[in-house]
Amino acid sequence: MNPNPFLPETPLAALGELVRETVIIDEHSFIIEHPEQSDHLIDHPELRKAFAADEYLPYWADLWPAARMLARAILREPWPPGLTALEIGCGLGLPGVAALSRGLRVIFSDIDATALRFAATNARRNGFQNFELLQLDWRNPPANWQVPAVLASDLIYERRHVEPLAELIARVLAPGGVGLLTDQDRPPAPYLRDALAANGLTFTTQIMRAGSPGGNRFKGTLYRIRHQ
Repeated sequence: MNPNPFLPETPLAALGELVRETVIIDEHSFIIEHPEQSDHLIDHPELRKAFAADEYLPYWADLWPAARMLARAILREPWPPGLTALEIGCGLGLPGVAALSRGLRVIFSDIDATALRFAATNARRNGFQNFELLQLDWRNPPANWQVPAVLASDLIYERRHVEPLAELIARVLAPGGVGLLTDQDRPPAPYLRDALAANGLTFTTQIMRAGSPGGNRFKGTLYRIRHQ
């Protein structure tokens, strides 16, 4: 564990124009605010420094198809009332907002403090208050802390993210709990399956599809994860 975790904060000056998008999942509608041109964020000098320091990229600022997939899975899950769920790498917070709509208490976590601000704003904009924020570097998981549900979407864009993510899930997922993770079948997916098994986790998979109305639809996989 690194005693000095890397905790970036995307400068507000880097965000540019913001847009509010209505995201329709089954019969539910959520309003999600996000930067209009997220691909320009990396041009900001502070984010270039963050990339030089830790190869950090502000993935949080996009509304990824896998987030829509996870939101759909959450909305269809038979949750017991009042359950606490940790969303890892929450970004804009769509899955966590979906969980709030099902009566869960949500802990939004992300490495970037600005992402947490967006998740909180989006939760409140949709009428929810039962959440907490946690700035978290996956490589420095909290000690002696577990939750009954873990939520994650599109977090393995790079091979180096796989092992820390699997280790974090194994540590924070309580015995008997469930983790829901969606991925757009990115190249590191086979390594994720190996890493989950190596950390004492079992999983089943389900094909998922999602996309914006009138736009392209994307295929992905839902992993339902439990301790052995």
